[in-house]
Amino acid sequence: MYKTTTFRQLTAIDAVARLGGVSRAAQALHLTQPTVSLQLRLLEEAAGAALVQRSGRGLLLTPAGEVVAGYASQILELWRHASDEVASLKGQLAGTLRVGALITAEYLLPPLLVAFNTGRPDVKVKLSVGNREEVVRMLTRHEIDIAIMGKPPGDVRTESRAFAKHPMAFIASPHHPLMARRDLALRDLSGENILVREHGSGAHNTAEQLFKNAGLRFSPGSELSSNEAIKQMVAAGLGIGFLSLHACALEFQAGLIGLLPLPGNPVEHDWYVLHLSTARLPPVASAFQDFLADHGQAEIHRQLQAFDAVVDRLRAKGPRRRGGKARPAT
Repeated sequence: MYKTTTFRQLTAIDAVARLGGVSRAAQALHLTQPTVSLQLRLLEEAAGAALVQRSGRGLLLTPAGEVVAGYASQILELWRHASDEVASLKGQLAGTLRVGALITAEYLLPPLLVAFNTGRPDVKVKLSVGNREEVVRMLTRHEIDIAIMGKPPGDVRTESRAFAKHPMAFIASPHHPLMARRDLALRDLSGENILVREHGSGAHNTAEQLFKNAGLRFSPGSELSSNEAIKQMVAAGLGIGFLSLHACALEFQAGLIGLLPLPGNPVEHDWYVLHLSTARLPPVASAFQDFLADHGQAEIHRQLQAFDAVVDRLRAKGPRRRGGKARPAT
């Protein structure tokens, strides 16, 4: 017997599948747990099969539930695209911009999102922040449409665009002995307590590559999952940090940390905006990609203006540059 299936039912099983339980799904959907459970029961009646089963204190999808949840996700995604494209036919940019970003980019992204949203009242923003592994996972699960990170993942097919430079630097307390060195070189850091982000992060990979290129062994003293922890430890004189300058604005302005006078410090890499190659990008996400390409570098330049005097002063004390460019750290 044919029974009607509603979007509320599809949304319920999609949320349960993504979040791993009724309570989390209810919280994400701003519904009560009984309401979500009711939607699941109605969907089971429509499907004519059990879709969930209890496992300990939680729920697991049955094989039938996995099938239905997969199609539910696709249906909801298609409906969202349809709604956005209908709005675009009316000359409106509407819908939800679902963007994921590395923890470091949370210092960079909010001003860009505000600028993009200005004059676009029908655009809503859902920003999800996490480490590299978490952002890639959100992308592959279609929980976000686009991601902002320092390097596209090598194990996932994506289309990426570089939109701005990403400065990363060795930092220390202004009272650290190495801050007074005029002939400081990368090899002088080998015996220091270097504080970096966790293995696999963009900052960790960059620092490791710098040492490798110089023929040096990279042996960090501590690997931490928090930018804040690294900054606090550096400010307290407990080590040398390697972080994105985006994460250090307030500490630089307050004089709590400084830039080590290393040639080529800071180093610059690219910020990328990317999406799955197989995904159909919503108009609002496509528009934001274009916005980043047009305005991303200018916004980063504005944010980092506070560092310009510091960087120029420290570079002036260090080895002279050739051809207007800093020599790479050795």
